[in-house]
Amino acid sequence: MRVALPHSTLNDARKSVRASLRARRRSVSDSERIRAAQLVALNTDRKLHLRAGWNVAVYAALAEELDTAPLIALAQSRGCRVYLPRIDCHRLGRGMRFIEMAGEPRINRMGIAEPQGTRMIGARWLDVVFLPLLGFDSRGVRLGTGGGYYDRAFAFRRWRTAWHAPRLVGLAYSFQQLERITPAAHDVLLDTVVTEEGVIQCAIG
Repeated sequence: MRVALPHSTLNDARKSVRASLRARRRSVSDSERIRAAQLVALNTDRKLHLRAGWNVAVYAALAEELDTAPLIALAQSRGCRVYLPRIDCHRLGRGMRFIEMAGEPRINRMGIAEPQGTRMIGARWLDVVFLPLLGFDSRGVRLGTGGGYYDRAFAFRRWRTAWHAPRLVGLAYSFQQLERITPAAHDVLLDTVVTEEGVIQCAIG
């Protein structure tokens, strides 16, 4: 069932919907999570056609998020260079960098697995980025966890009118699709969302 995002104060509305979607996502059984992750990788393979040499960023999933292990394995099998995001917090602000997968990851203070390598790529030079989310709508508005890391990393896309790169692809369960999300000024829109049910091309703009 799709839910419309309330039009009250934006932050309060988003906080309420985030809590509801988190609870729904936590209720997914282990077997359902495994099956959905496999179907998402299969749907990605069928529709997005990852190519050798592409620079692909994928998040390392938390226990309650849709698992990305099958997708990472797919990208590697297609000859892509796979990068994981790494959060940097310092006195000038909070940023995200993309580091090539190599060796054993480390767990950061938020419980997220991060790469320990040193080979970094700028966000502008990625070909495809697979993003986590709590909710999305058909226009590509993404409801994240509220940290704003992805929106800051890809803020440059908001000023592009002729082309959208890198391609931003949300990964979600089908129940995470909302009827409409009121966008915030800083939101960067998704191009595509892949769920266990299929691929949704977002109506950007």
